[in-house]
Amino acid sequence: MKKTVSRLLALALTAALVLTGCGGGTTTEEPADTSENTGTTESTETTEGETAESNEPGENEITDLVIPKTLTRELETFNWLYSQRAEDSENLTQLVDGLLEANPEGTLSPGIAEEWGSEDGGKTWTFKLREGVKWVDVNGNEKADCTAHDFASGMEWILNFYKNDSANTSMPLEMLEGANEYYEYTKTLSEEEALALTAEEGSPFSEMVGVDVPDDYTITYTCITEKPYFDTLAVYQCLYPISQAMVDELGGPDAVQAMNNENMWYNGPYTMTSYIQGNEKVFTKNPLYWDTECKLFNTVTIKMVESVDTAYQLYTTGELDRVDLSESNLMTIYNNESDPYHDQLIEKRPNKKSNQFHFNYDKLNDDQTEDTNWNTAIANEAFRKCWYYGLDLGSWYKRTNAINPYKCYNNSYTMQGLIYTSDGTEYTELVQEKLGLPSYDGETMTRLDSAKFEEYKAQAIEELTAEGVTFPIHARYFVASGNQTALDSANVLKQAFSDSFGDDFIVLDIDSYVSSLSKEVRDPRRQSFVINGWGADYGDPQNYLGQETNDGDNAYYMVAYGHAVDNESEELNALYDEFTELVNKADAITDDLDARYDAYAEAEAFMLDHALTIPSNFDIGWELTHVNDYTKQNAMFGIQNLKYKNWETSTDAYTAEDYAGFQETWNAGSAE
Repeated sequence: MKKTVSRLLALALTAALVLTGCGGGTTTEEPADTSENTGTTESTETTEGETAESNEPGENEITDLVIPKTLTRELETFNWLYSQRAEDSENLTQLVDGLLEANPEGTLSPGIAEEWGSEDGGKTWTFKLREGVKWVDVNGNEKADCTAHDFASGMEWILNFYKNDSANTSMPLEMLEGANEYYEYTKTLSEEEALALTAEEGSPFSEMVGVDVPDDYTITYTCITEKPYFDTLAVYQCLYPISQAMVDELGGPDAVQAMNNENMWYNGPYTMTSYIQGNEKVFTKNPLYWDTECKLFNTVTIKMVESVDTAYQLYTTGELDRVDLSESNLMTIYNNESDPYHDQLIEKRPNKKSNQFHFNYDKLNDDQTEDTNWNTAIANEAFRKCWYYGLDLGSWYKRTNAINPYKCYNNSYTMQGLIYTSDGTEYTELVQEKLGLPSYDGETMTRLDSAKFEEYKAQAIEELTAEGVTFPIHARYFVASGNQTALDSANVLKQAFSDSFGDDFIVLDIDSYVSSLSKEVRDPRRQSFVINGWGADYGDPQNYLGQETNDGDNAYYMVAYGHAVDNESEELNALYDEFTELVNKADAITDDLDARYDAYAEAEAFMLDHALTIPSNFDIGWELTHVNDYTKQNAMFGIQNLKYKNWETSTDAYTAEDYAGFQETWNAGSAE
């Protein structure tokens, strides 16, 4: 295997974001190495005669971490292969490890795989696994070795229709040889026959799918075409392992779907020793964890709270080690220099999500009849461009970041910092250049243009009136019932609509759901739009733009939210046809990454120019914390960023001055 180091500078732009804001900016970091479609590395091991360091926290560090999560972020399943929810992943990443991880600079690093790479331009990828990785029970008792066979079993599970109910299939189906054929094959079987299938040698899976296990510690994936970014997929759970022995012990696949923290197997840094739904979870250090040199907490306790205000009260009494701040709490502290927390205010780093207004082009009323007024209006390009050029979100940004609100300004679909061209240009800069927008100034939404707004408003009113649309047009927006913070933010957004559009043109109607946005709102298509963000599963623009195409069942936002293909507008469908063609054209370019990224930028600029979706915001809030965020795993793809591993902490809260030093150190390390 060729020994070249994979340098995916997925977070190089984060430093620039902290310094210049979220709306753009350049980076002076070294460009990603795109000269070869390979990505191998060696593991970092102790040399002969050295003793591995203890994974205990050091002096003046927290040994038992306590952090909050709001009730809306409760996990729904322990089946890490099934879930695609961020709320599940941020818990399950503590419990199960995959092939690769990321370091604090965002570069791929060894996980269970010690080395990896491709020697044929990214069509075939081989991962060499470390020996001695153990599956354990909830009490940390050894159950079995984790081997390459477990990763093959994981992929068989993903691609087995009856085992996985179509969850997490999109990327393997699009990438791996034989994956789609095997998936369709399992559909032809009876449920009993399909559930009995395994990945063992000689099985239909081993014969049909491009996954090969030549020995216990080697696994090879063969892609349909060259996938130069495939190794970045190894930090996402669709490539995670599952032990067939665990499946058998639990009583079969049905039992896996219903497994809990007490009967599942673990190979990650923690086991979940206590789980009280809606109350708290306790993660306990895995005594047999393979990474004996990493730093782990003895325990991590997650307290579920009703709101960030509740969490703040717990923080002030010393019951939590970090807390996000609401607008009111932030400004109370910020405006009072004598407040004990004034010097401890920390502006958070951007997370990996880019958020957008995702329109529902086939909205239904509560009685499941078509909302013709909305569907006709949203299919009109001039109407959508009113949102793009006229909706001022400054007041809404203040709900998240009252001090530097326009750091939250977003005008890209793909998250900034995901990928770079060979000369170090960050991908979304290519998009902005093609759109011809002014440079981000840190103080405004640069896409706002009152003249264009008035022009498109007049055009939309004329065209839509002719089609029988009545004004004002009502846009229905849902928040979780009982979540006062979400309701307060929605009311600010409603006022922003009123101030920007006028109540005679577009009116925002706020409604609520009880427990499930998907079941109560999204599936019955009751929403006019949602504000939702995508965090990349792997390091390529396809994972963003492919969600909006109209040519397959794997386009998540089109299938689950947009439904543009169900709108009768020929103009709208023609735009989506052209956008889909541009995305597919970009995806076909595998031998020249610069050309690939430029083609994707063309597709993304087309999407934004026609306002098929509207970028909304980045999540950049403020916190009080005993955790140094610059020591966390930090990639713009995968699920491992919140893993409680190697975190630097302090029994005394960090100050803004401390964080300035952390940022400086991180910037210097990223530039090396």
